[in-house]
This record gives sequence, C-alpha cells and structure tokens, in this order.
Amino acid sequence: MRYDSITQAIGDTPLVRIDPAVHGLRSIDLYAKLEMLNPFGSVKDRAAWNMVRQGLAGAVERGETIVELSSGNTAKALAVIASMHGLAFKSVTNRMRVPEIKDLLLLLGAEIEELPGQSECLDPTATDDPLTLFHQELSKPGTPTLHTDQYFNLLNTEAHAAGTGPEIVADLDGRAPDWFIACVGTAGSSTGVARVLREHDPRVRVVGLVAQKSDFIPGIRTIDEVQEVGLFDPATYDTIDAVSADEAIDGMLTLVRRCGILAGPTGGAAYFGALRHLRTVDAELTDRRTAVFIVCDRVESYLGYIQQRRPELLGRPPVRNSLATLTDAEVRAATAVDIADAQKWIAAERPLVVDLRGPFAYAALHIEGSINIVDELFDELVRGGLPFSTRQPVLLACPVGEKSARYAALLTRMGHPDVRSLAGGVIAWRDAGGPLVRD
Repeated sequence: MRYDSITQAIGDTPLVRIDPAVHGLRSIDLYAKLEMLNPFGSVKDRAAWNMVRQGLAGAVERGETIVELSSGNTAKALAVIASMHGLAFKSVTNRMRVPEIKDLLLLLGAEIEELPGQSECLDPTATDDPLTLFHQELSKPGTPTLHTDQYFNLLNTEAHAAGTGPEIVADLDGRAPDWFIACVGTAGSSTGVARVLREHDPRVRVVGLVAQKSDFIPGIRTIDEVQEVGLFDPATYDTIDAVSADEAIDGMLTLVRRCGILAGPTGGAAYFGALRHLRTVDAELTDRRTAVFIVCDRVESYLGYIQQRRPELLGRPPVRNSLATLTDAEVRAATAVDIADAQKWIAAERPLVVDLRGPFAYAALHIEGSINIVDELFDELVRGGLPFSTRQPVLLACPVGEKSARYAALLTRMGHPDVRSLAGGVIAWRDAGGPLVRD
C-alpha cells in the first residue's frame, strides 16, 4: 500500500488467532488485536490523531502548542504528530515512571513539564490539586494551546468506535466476538470498541482489566484511579478484574516467546486476564465461541521496567529482597494501623514516617515530619538490606495503603521488629481530617 502521510497508516491492524496449543482453551477461539502495529507503536495512535486532526490547521496557523496530560503512549503519538506539522508539544504529568518513554519524548523534541499532584493521576474532584488546576486552565477557551484532553475527550472513544471496533467485526466475518477483553487506562479503547460490538450483538461480554492497587503496570490504572477518568463508565464492563505486574509479565512472556507477538506488559496483562476469565467458562461450553483482546503496545519501551521486576529474564541475578518474593500470607500478616492509632503512635513514640509517593504528590500534601522516599528508590534501598536501624520504629505510607503494606511485610521478613503500614494511605489520612502540610 502507498500512503501520502504516515498518519494514513493508523488503523487496520491485524487480528491474529492465538494457537490453541498455547492457550489451552477447548471451545474458545482467542484472537489478539495487534494495536502495537500502528505506526507510532500503540493503540493510542488512533486517539491521538482523532483528537488532534480537527484543530490541527488552526493550531498551525496560530502557532499553538499541543498539550496533553500524559506520560506514555498518547504523549509519544502526539509528539510525533506535532513535530510533523511544525508544532511544539508539551507533556504534562506528575510522574514519569518509564525512563525509555521519557527519553523518546525528549528525542522527539517534546517539552516535559512535571507538576505537583496530590495523587498519582489527575483527580478532577481535588480542586486545589495543581495538576487539576492546570487541566482546568488548559480547558478554558482562548488559551494558546491545543489541549487534546484524553481523559475527557469523546474523540478518544470515537476513534475506536469508528475504527477498532468495526475492524474487529469485519475480521470476524461480520460477527461480534462473544467476549471482548481490554485493559483500562483512559477507557477510550474499551468504551468505543464495546459500544460497537454490542450494537452488533447485545450479548457480548466485556471484561475490563485494571492493575492491582499495590502494583504499577504501564498504561493500566487501578480500580481507584479509573474512577477519576471522565470517559470511564462502570456500566461498560460486565466484569472488572485486577491483574498483578507479575501476571502481566507472565502473559507478555507467552506472547513474546510462544506467539511471536512482541507485546509490552499491558498486552501481557490483557492476555493473562483474558485467559484467566475464559478458563472459568470454557469447560461448560457446548459450541465454539470467540474472544478478542487488545495488544496495546510493544515490549522494547519497557525493558527497564522488566529488569527492575524480573532481572533474571535479562540475565541478571534475581533480587533477594523483592516484593515479588512475598506470599499473600506474609502481606496479610503485616501490621497495619488505622488513622486514629497512627496519630497516637506518632505522638507517643515518634516513628520515622516514610511517604512512598512520588515527589510532586509529596510536595503537594504530606504528613508533617514525614520523609519522602519514592517507591522505586525505596525498592533499590531494601535490595541492599534494611535501610533503617532496627531500633527505629517505622510507619510506611502510600496513596491507598496497598504498596506500604507489602513493604511492611518485606521489612518484617528482613528482621525489622516494628514496621507498620498506614491503612488506607495518605488518602484515608486526608479524608479523616488528619493534618497535612505542603511544601
């Protein structure tokens, strides 16, 4: 095929059948929609182009800057499009968690502006959150920017209602699959595709996949975080399941090694979650059914992420003191204290309070006297042994109390006699009226 512009190559991605010898399902044909083969490398290419193209001519005429609150694939696609048209692009975020994506954005000429945020993602209900205030300013008419607004822009959803969904139906010979499985980030792809599939067959079952609260999977939000996304509607999904980072990497390994699909962790999470869900119904079926999941992007951008969590996959020695080695029993046994007891403990014994959130979230609001050690750095510290004296009691805090509980379990295993997790995290402390300070 011949194109006049690379943007014409967006869409029409393959739908590839997964070999039953790999997935083991008896009565279900499982297909992968390879959005990783879009020209800029991800499912976000569709949304980025659909959100920007209507206003592109005017933005070029006025010399505007394209701006998006993104630290991932949407930013990457918009940076390419902006550069192609002689425009500047600014990525606004409060935490760049994938170094390869940050480096690629800089290579593309993007400006990265990291703003304080009280949580790890935009919370439109937090009216004094700097990230929310910035979002509101961008949304005002007359600003010298083209704000694509992926979390609230219906053009994000429409990109998939017009393209991804109809392509799936066409590739299945005019039929909708019996199941559609998608990871939930901005909710644009899952919402748009689900709408189209249900128009063809209202019986389609839609499974949304989120990250476990204690885990970070690139491109996927936790069940708490998706509530803050304007495009998210729980009614879209028949089921919402959580996937862990280890499960995502396991699914990714199967796609990469057994299927020749160079999927990233998000695609791995989609495959793992799809298989786990479908196995519960496969044995009961008496006729053949069909399921489709989305492979969002490629593995190359996440080698650092994989090395940090599973170094043995890249020929590095395994990490001894790692969250990945914890058992569920150890996590359940870790000491967690509620807000009232934590306040009494702080007043009486003055434990070291460690805030594991990102530096900008910490700067926005934190418990007075706490120190900030972002979770990635904390992970590196504990690999070398206990980072604190065993004579010093420690209270760990994170956004919702999930990750801090896991680190409390790990430090307890390593021999610390008095380390506790703040139940409900900084959010629960805030909601209970606990005192917070701002830097």
